[in-house]
Amino acid sequence: MTESVLDYMTRLGRAAREASRVLARTSTAQKNRALEAAAAALDAAREELAAANAQDLAAGRASGLDEAMLDRLALTPARIDEMIEGLRQVARLPDPIGEIRDMRYMPSGIQVGRMRVPLGVIGIVYESRPNVTIDAASLCLKSGNATILRGGSEAIHSNQAIARCIQLGLAEAGLPAAAVQVVETTDRAAVGALISMPEFVDVIVPRGGKGLIERISREAKVPVIKHLDGICHVYIDVAADLDKAIRVADNAKTQRFAPCNTMETLLVHAAVAARALPPLGEIYRAKGVELRACPRSRELLGPGTLAASEEDWSTEYNAPILSVRVVDSLDEAIAHINHYGSHHTDAIVTESFTDARRFLAEVDSSSVMINASTRFADGFEYGLGAEIGISTDKLHARGPVGLEGLTSEKYVVFGDGHVRG
Repeated sequence: MTESVLDYMTRLGRAAREASRVLARTSTAQKNRALEAAAAALDAAREELAAANAQDLAAGRASGLDEAMLDRLALTPARIDEMIEGLRQVARLPDPIGEIRDMRYMPSGIQVGRMRVPLGVIGIVYESRPNVTIDAASLCLKSGNATILRGGSEAIHSNQAIARCIQLGLAEAGLPAAAVQVVETTDRAAVGALISMPEFVDVIVPRGGKGLIERISREAKVPVIKHLDGICHVYIDVAADLDKAIRVADNAKTQRFAPCNTMETLLVHAAVAARALPPLGEIYRAKGVELRACPRSRELLGPGTLAASEEDWSTEYNAPILSVRVVDSLDEAIAHINHYGSHHTDAIVTESFTDARRFLAEVDSSSVMINASTRFADGFEYGLGAEIGISTDKLHARGPVGLEGLTSEKYVVFGDGHVRG
C-alpha cells in the first residue's frame, strides 16, 4: 500500500460513516435485494471460494496452525451452503429498523414512544472463520449499519473472495460499496486504527482468541461487544432422565470440539454418578476424548482417566478434552459454574421443575438451558438468521447477537403544537 495504514483506515472509516447515513434510510426491500443477490453470487462462485480457501489452508498448515484453527478456517461445501442459507434467512427476517413501540399519551398531551434505529458503523475484528464475513455483513446490512470487517491474515484470500460476492450484491441493489468494507491489509496496525476511531466507528465486535479480545478490550476507544471464553457446563441433576443426560452430554462435547459453545466441564450429582459416568466414559473414549476428572469421577470412569487440576476447571480446551466433577447438590453445581464459568452457556439435565427454575434463575450466563445441548447456543439455531458474535457482557446485548443487538432505541415525541408551560 502506498498510503499509510492510518490514512487507509481513516479513508475506510469516513466512507463507512457516509454509507451508514444512506443505509439508515434504505428500504427493507432494497436491503433484502442486496442479501439475495449476494447469496446468488456466493452460489455462483463456489469454485472461486474453494480455490481461495485452499490457498489459506495450505498457508495455515505451513505456518503450523493447529487442527482447531484449521477447522475454523475451512470453507467446506456445507459451510458455503450455510452462508448462503444464512443470507437468505436474514433477508426473510422482519426488519427492526423504524419500529415504534410503547407509544403513550402523557398528561401534557404529547405522545412519547421509542423507535429502533441502527447503531451506525460497526467494526468487526475476527480470526480464522471466513464465514464470519457473511454473518457480519448480512446482519449489519439488514439492521441498517455500515460495517468494516478486519479478518485474520490466515483467511485473507477467503475473505477477499467472499467480499467480492458481497459487493456484487450491494451493486445489484444500488447500495454504496462502502456499506460493507473488508480491510485489505494484514498489517496489525489496522486493528489499532479501527478501534481508535470513535468519530467513524460506533461499536467494535471482536471474534477470536482470548488474547485478541483482551487486547481490543484494553486498547479500544470505541464500545466493545465481546466474550473472552466459552467455558460451558452440563450438569446432570439428581432428578435427571439418564437417557436424556447421556445424549445431551455426548452431543455437547463431541458434536464439534472447536466452537465456543462446546461443553468443557461435565458436572454430575453424586446420587446418579455411578449410573451416568461409566457409559459416558465409554462414549468419550470411543470418540477420542481425554478425560480429566476429580477423584470420585476417576473411580467411576475407569483406567486412563487423568486427574483434573485446579486449572482444568477454568480452561476452554477447544479440543477433545473434558473435565469431569461429581457434586453433592444443585447448590454445589451452581456455585462451581458461577465461580469457574465464563458466563457463556450452561445446561442442566433434570425432570425437576424446581431444580430447573433455580438453575435458570441462579446461573449467571448469557444462555441457560434445560435438557438441551450447549451446542444450540448459536444465532442460527436461535432463529436470528446468523450471529455477529456471542456477548457475555451485561449491557446492551447479551448472548447471540443478531439484528436487534445491532440496534438501539431513541425516544420519539408526537405533538400538535404543544408547548411546555
